[in-house]
Amino acid sequence: MSLPLIGILRGVTPDEAVDVAEAVLAAGITQIEVPLNSPNPLESIRRLVDAFGERAVIGAGTVLTPAQVREVHAAGGRLIVSPNCRPAVIEETHKLGMASWPGIVTPSEAFDALDAGATGLKLFPAVQVGLEGMKAVRAVLPAGTLLYAVGGAGVDNFAEWRAAGVDGAGLGSALYKPGQSASQVGKQAQALVDAWLAGEQ
Repeated sequence: MSLPLIGILRGVTPDEAVDVAEAVLAAGITQIEVPLNSPNPLESIRRLVDAFGERAVIGAGTVLTPAQVREVHAAGGRLIVSPNCRPAVIEETHKLGMASWPGIVTPSEAFDALDAGATGLKLFPAVQVGLEGMKAVRAVLPAGTLLYAVGGAGVDNFAEWRAAGVDGAGLGSALYKPGQSASQVGKQAQALVDAWLAGEQ
């Protein structure tokens, strides 16, 4: 079973992307994004798709325009994650058959994203919204809407976020920081996975 976790490799370079992603996959995280503000991100995505395309869903984060969606698609990516809600980006992603995870904070953004065809919603930054704010948003979402917390959910508080109603999480600096070895990232990935699983109800 695939875990509802997205590994965010912000700042990874093409030469280290495969080794780092291998460590993330070994821990059981099978959705990986390379943010487009990383060094040469499309090349990293190409290499990851070549290496793990059958085992993982690879894509991009910090995707802001429909043109970027098309570039990621051309590189083989199947996952589009954004920090904001732009219906044109979501619609382009949906049209190309890719998974769309736009960033939302408010109910208005959430419903705009769903109307445009989002796969799920990225509550970002989760630390800003907080557990009570998240529960208020969750209460008005259609049944079955997937809501992932990003930016503030981690080893120390996964249990509380899960109990409050999130379906998954995006893992950023707690998983990977530029310059860390694949071995270090693997240990961090395993700790995050263990904490997520420990929070199951």
